[in-house]
Amino acid sequence: MAMPSLAAFLRAPRPGRASARVRLIQSHLPTAAELRADLEAGLLAPRASIPPKYFYDALGSHLFAAITALDEYTPPRTEAEIFARHGAEIAAAVGPGTTLIDLGAGNCAKAARLFGALRPRQYVAVDISVDFLRSALECLQREHPEMQIVGIGQDFSRGLELPIEVNPSRRLFFYPGSSIGNFAPDEAIVFLHRLRSAGGEGAQLLIGVDLIKDEAVLNAAYDDALGVTAAFNRNVLRHVNRLLDADFDVAQWKHVAFYSARETRIEMHLEALADVTVHWPGGGRSFARGERIHTENSYKYRPETFTEVLRAASWTPRQVWLDERGWFGLFRCAA
Repeated sequence: MAMPSLAAFLRAPRPGRASARVRLIQSHLPTAAELRADLEAGLLAPRASIPPKYFYDALGSHLFAAITALDEYTPPRTEAEIFARHGAEIAAAVGPGTTLIDLGAGNCAKAARLFGALRPRQYVAVDISVDFLRSALECLQREHPEMQIVGIGQDFSRGLELPIEVNPSRRLFFYPGSSIGNFAPDEAIVFLHRLRSAGGEGAQLLIGVDLIKDEAVLNAAYDDALGVTAAFNRNVLRHVNRLLDADFDVAQWKHVAFYSARETRIEMHLEALADVTVHWPGGGRSFARGERIHTENSYKYRPETFTEVLRAASWTPRQVWLDERGWFGLFRCAA
């Protein structure tokens, strides 16, 4: 699944007063016109698509949280198993005193659970909006008064610019979950190379990767028996309606998800149940029955294949830790 960081600016909580030691830095947020242009470009393409970041309005974020609790969706549990079994070894390999840069930090919970083992010098939480990070970071600062804490509001998937407030030494990029799978392999190489350039000498990368496994397991993870993932996928149309002032009727679309062995990826689509025309101010599109809107890819890897991706992005893989079934991998790399 895609990372749920876009919920940050969509929820838009009121800014509060930050802790004196928490530094909050907001870069450019997309305007309403930019969001509309982005959505129109996808919907009017020969093969219509909606970028997966638009999954995460308030309801979409709650639905994704529900997905992570499903038996069928294995990445959260397999990754947690790796940290539980190998936490001390991971901490020893990384070493104390790093600048821990948490990409798509959300509520910062995953990184915070590692503070005791990793003992970072500085924690940098990167998400789309500092307002989303504010309360979590203030809480963390109270719990860890000795640590330097910085929040950066930035869409890092489009580029990563670290301000001078971020310590330049011993940078450790932390990208847990399986969000790297939302990039095609060539896109993943470009993204990871940007991290390498931003890290400088002595940088490290700790990244989670969902691995190829039995097709039935993969398909169930994206088409669960309760229909939570289907609701999550179809909800994106409600969000598009609000952002684009469109008139999608969710009842006219069904969730489609399947694993493509040739592409080694899960694909998610919305398929029209009948001929339908969708309108929005200044535009619209007709869809024939059976026509699809592509909403997400989630690439799966073999450990050796992802190692090649890392090397192509100028990272040197050092260790990989797997869960007992080999369903998920956590990779540590050096610059």
